[in-house]
Amino acid sequence: MKNIKMVMIMMMMAMMMMGVVVGSIVDKTCKQTPDYNLCLSLLLSDPRSSSADTVGLALILIDKIKAVGTETLGKINDAYKTKPMLIHALDECKLGYETIVNVDVHTAIIAIKGNPKFSEGAVVDAGVEASGCEGGFSKGQSPLTGLTQRMEKICDVTRAIIRMLL
Repeated sequence: MKNIKMVMIMMMMAMMMMGVVVGSIVDKTCKQTPDYNLCLSLLLSDPRSSSADTVGLALILIDKIKAVGTETLGKINDAYKTKPMLIHALDECKLGYETIVNVDVHTAIIAIKGNPKFSEGAVVDAGVEASGCEGGFSKGQSPLTGLTQRMEKICDVTRAIIRMLL
């Protein structure tokens, strides 16, 4: 019985130490990005970060880019119904966000383990596409500003982590 208790205590201590180590990897990585708090919040909200290396952390953020891109495409489709006067700008945004979700994300995932430079380029392009979308609206007209700004920030953090692999 005493041995079981001792084993349990040692296992608990090991798990606690692993948590500190994982937290320090995420913390150390996020400190090298332009938005420490955003980086921490994105990575710690994903259970995969507890066992991820730098490539794994970058892949988690690439998944976040895809999620925001998909969410934005949904908002664009809603805006077609509620803001028909913005159809031309929405068309441009739809094309840009489809490129992010279907091309940039795919390229970033494939390239991250082979040639991270191409992964970085794809993430930079995703940020440029998002920025271009926002620029297509007259000032104050965009129904996508919050999502576009979020995409740009996530791309900046993701790029910083990918650069650590170069």
